[in-house]
Amino acid sequence: MAAQGKLRLGVNIDHVATLRNARGSAWPDPLRAALLAEAAGADGITAHLREDRRHIRDADIVALKAGIGIPLNFECAATDEMHRIALATRPHAICLVPERREERTTEGGLDVAGDEARLAAYIAPLRDAGIRVSMFIGHDPRQIEASARIGAAVVELHTGLYSELHAEGRQDEAQAELEALRRAATHAHGLGLEVHAGHGLTFDNVAPVAAFPEVMELNIGHFLIGEAVFMGLGPAIEEMRRRMDAARVA
Repeated sequence: MAAQGKLRLGVNIDHVATLRNARGSAWPDPLRAALLAEAAGADGITAHLREDRRHIRDADIVALKAGIGIPLNFECAATDEMHRIALATRPHAICLVPERREERTTEGGLDVAGDEARLAAYIAPLRDAGIRVSMFIGHDPRQIEASARIGAAVVELHTGLYSELHAEGRQDEAQAELEALRRAATHAHGLGLEVHAGHGLTFDNVAPVAAFPEVMELNIGHFLIGEAVFMGLGPAIEEMRRRMDAARVA
């Protein structure tokens, strides 16, 4: 049976930190953005602490954990350094992602199936600490099944390719990618995993993904921070929330 309930919105505030770091100043403050997002109806805040600290920094994670009243989703690579930080910070959730220093943004899903033994050992202490562990993966059934085997609570499906195809007007290919994501959501839910989705989602492409009954949370960042330049962060989040809810009802 498909999952039911309100579709949650996690707001990624990484690129508030990108703007701050461009001038090497204290402004704009990612915590202030997170609090605005919370006031606008966000259900959680996502922040990716990268190895190169190109946007979010260690002090931001500490400030976010202490300052917000909604769950913190700590995105990071599966490194020893990030493991120590996660255990020290104890966020609500940790989402493990692949990471390359050269990439502009996360390029694909994590290869859980190819690193199963290490990842199983990696996430066990996090689970024991009460942290919900999510694996950021593509729609390959092997990655979903491996995520279930290692004891992850959540999989977050990478919607980046769907979003790119949609933006380029390649509608047949976008629809095929959407169907693959739909099958993946059903498969993951059937294995007892909670299903999230995110990457590249916008006002224009969010509805079909929001309509998947198995998906319980969307994580959206870059588009919302960009749209905030024109309409303000609160109104941008409220409009995304409205479109997600409308798609869910439909």
